[in-house]
Amino acid sequence: MLSASCDPRINRLAISAEPVEEIKKPLDQFETYEVFQQKKPNMPYGYVGPVHAPNLEMAFVFAKEQYSRRATCKGLWLAATNTIHVSFYTDDNQSVYDLLRPAAGETGNTPLEAYEIFHLKKRGKAHNHVGTVQAYSPEEALQAAKENFAQEPCVNIWVVRTADLYRTDPANEDIWLNTSEKKYREAAAYKVMEKINQFKQLHASNR
Repeated sequence: MLSASCDPRINRLAISAEPVEEIKKPLDQFETYEVFQQKKPNMPYGYVGPVHAPNLEMAFVFAKEQYSRRATCKGLWLAATNTIHVSFYTDDNQSVYDLLRPAAGETGNTPLEAYEIFHLKKRGKAHNHVGTVQAYSPEEALQAAKENFAQEPCVNIWVVRTADLYRTDPANEDIWLNTSEKKYREAAAYKVMEKINQFKQLHASNR
């Protein structure tokens, strides 16, 4: 009798050698959040990367640990990935605003809201915040951005409703401070060149 598999573990446990299609269970993966960081005062918020978390509060904890622990930080913005409206991409020598078509003028009962605009100046770089516009929809926010920010060419635009952003309070900036006992995490704390020079001087005097 031929064995169903050459793997003794499969034979011993009576596991089928044929691949079994598995249906992914709902809610078995965390939601994705996009993180924007302000590295220094008065600098625009720039995109630094995503985090995966079960909720917004945990997303902030993960973002703070990943993007601010080893670098200077003055603030973080977070938005769920599915709340970000992304424009089409263009080449580096052409701006999105030059190809943007007018949005439909029908607003219905939709309220006027604030939207944050992020520009990608060049492929391979990161999106940076350029300002806020008032609009009835993400499509109209793009048109408002064209009226206000078209002088700055970009290859892609992200539009985020301000209400969908989690933003840290500037009054709580002490949460970004690094305590002195954690200086061992920074390379500068080890004074490597100083120790190398001392080593060289010691061996030079022994010759």
